[in-house]
Amino acid sequence: MSNRSSWTSLHARLHKTLRQRRLLEQNESVLVAVSGGQDSLCLAKLLLDLQPKWRWQLAIAHCDHRWPKDVGLAAHVQQIAQSWEIPFYLLTATEVNPSEAKARQWRYQVLSEVAGVQGYQNIVTGHTKSDRAETLLFNLMRGSGADGLGALSWQRLLVSSIKLVRPLLEISRAETLQFCQQQQLSIWQDPYNQDLKYARNRIRQELLPYLQSHFNPQVETALSQTAELLRADVEYLETAARQLQQQAVVQVNDDELETNIMPINGSYLRLNRCVLQQASLALQRRVIRQFLVTVQQSAPSFEQIEAMIALITAPNRSQTSSFPGGAVAVVEGNWITLRLKV
Repeated sequence: MSNRSSWTSLHARLHKTLRQRRLLEQNESVLVAVSGGQDSLCLAKLLLDLQPKWRWQLAIAHCDHRWPKDVGLAAHVQQIAQSWEIPFYLLTATEVNPSEAKARQWRYQVLSEVAGVQGYQNIVTGHTKSDRAETLLFNLMRGSGADGLGALSWQRLLVSSIKLVRPLLEISRAETLQFCQQQQLSIWQDPYNQDLKYARNRIRQELLPYLQSHFNPQVETALSQTAELLRADVEYLETAARQLQQQAVVQVNDDELETNIMPINGSYLRLNRCVLQQASLALQRRVIRQFLVTVQQSAPSFEQIEAMIALITAPNRSQTSSFPGGAVAVVEGNWITLRLKV
């Protein structure tokens, strides 16, 4: 397996994407998360070939979940990194995470930790246009709003000074497979990707092919473009909501404190209804959601947000049913206050 390969259209597209979107800068340190599958192998090889132009410090990290069918996978990825003569980091789970959500959370946690210790500024993953389309459909069927439908952003901060970058969001899974075959890269065939008990696999193997055959042959591109448009809208609305929240969320004065006001991160806060009444429903919902995330340290449900929205114009002394933690939201004149239920 040679370290460098001839320049292809995929090299040119990635080079252009990195430059136009400013995803990675020259001379930066880049940790590539490689699962062994076609997408991450394609990404790692493309970055390796582009390295002379960008002068990155490249390394590969592999997350070993200790799943039974993955025996030999870590050694396979390590051999690839060694053949390319770049550093390799093996991150092994201390316990087996049965759910994909928990496994994903663990991956980002340990990747961030090794990047911080070893001084890598960027963690890059091989998420593709196909992944973006699948994620949109998956979240749509769960009832997600624009935030979920616009998931898989090009880049975001994982932790302070460490950035997560997804450079392949305009490249399809079919293209990464073709590239790997052309470059004679040894793809690890993940048996878990064939298991139809996982919803994402059913979307990938059954739903998307059906949509391509019966509705739109370019459905992956169409869905990915929808996600891209929604992502920009979400970023704008989140910024506007944070600005509105700064006006609407007010700390309770010491002389107004009562024993059953619920503390939020050590502070006593309430919402100004007059400020929220002047805003659009879209911004009201986002302010309420941001506020409730602070309260309960988890994403609020649609029903919880709508219950709070109703209080913006409700009569005095109206209140919601209980939130997690035993609190109720109560209308008190121009204010909505969270109180511990007594």
